[in-house]
Amino acid sequence: MLIDAHVHLDKYGDRLDDALREITQKRIFTVATAMDAPSYAALKAIGESSPLILPTFGVHPRRAAQYASRLRDLGPLIEESPAIGEIGLDFHWEKDTSTYPSQRRVLEYFFAAAREQKKLVNLHTKGGEKEVLQLLEKHQLQRAIVHWYSGPMDILHAMIQFGAYFTIGVEALYSEHIKTIAGQIPDRLLLTETDNPGGLQWLNGVMGMPKDIEKVIDTLAELRSATVHSITRTVHANFARLIGSDPWLDGVKAVLLDRGS
Repeated sequence: MLIDAHVHLDKYGDRLDDALREITQKRIFTVATAMDAPSYAALKAIGESSPLILPTFGVHPRRAAQYASRLRDLGPLIEESPAIGEIGLDFHWEKDTSTYPSQRRVLEYFFAAAREQKKLVNLHTKGGEKEVLQLLEKHQLQRAIVHWYSGPMDILHAMIQFGAYFTIGVEALYSEHIKTIAGQIPDRLLLTETDNPGGLQWLNGVMGMPKDIEKVIDTLAELRSATVHSITRTVHANFARLIGSDPWLDGVKAVLLDRGS
């Protein structure tokens, strides 16, 4: 089974049926990350169509300012969601520095809830890598997926030492920096993603589809002097281990076992 640990299924529009068909045909377990409350509602509806889809609630850092003054409204959605994401900090693409305090406030609220509820977190770290790591350490969140890491190598190695998992995605097809990062991640912490439909579209203008995860795996196999089969098995085993003790994700464990590796 293939693993796409970070996808925005609610962004597919009239291509959603095509995307869902690929997920089924290619047997891609898909972590569908939300950007905000309406996004999560849409993902829950989409998730009803397939056991291969895990909808998760989060507030993207670029939307944090909309929620910073009403954090309590997020509580029921966090409690309901079996895992948390997409959350984090963005000091790179978000140029309005007045939003940074709101980003921090929202992220800390999610981290406190994730610690209390013992939930997996799926993280955006652009430009805020060091601070995200500091907050992970502060809240003692040992189960974290760092999505599309592209930051400094010293922070990468500090996050590896902390035990964070890392997704490698479609940018590995294009970026030498991401290729270098992909070569540094230990086997035990390696996951795959597409961030589609926008991940590939941002890179080459073409809407990304679920099957692009196969291109990511092919690239990883080449970069790591491994086989496609070994990368697939490693990522599957890592994801299974990451969720292994999580009662919120018992249904996911059953899907992974039933569908095979």
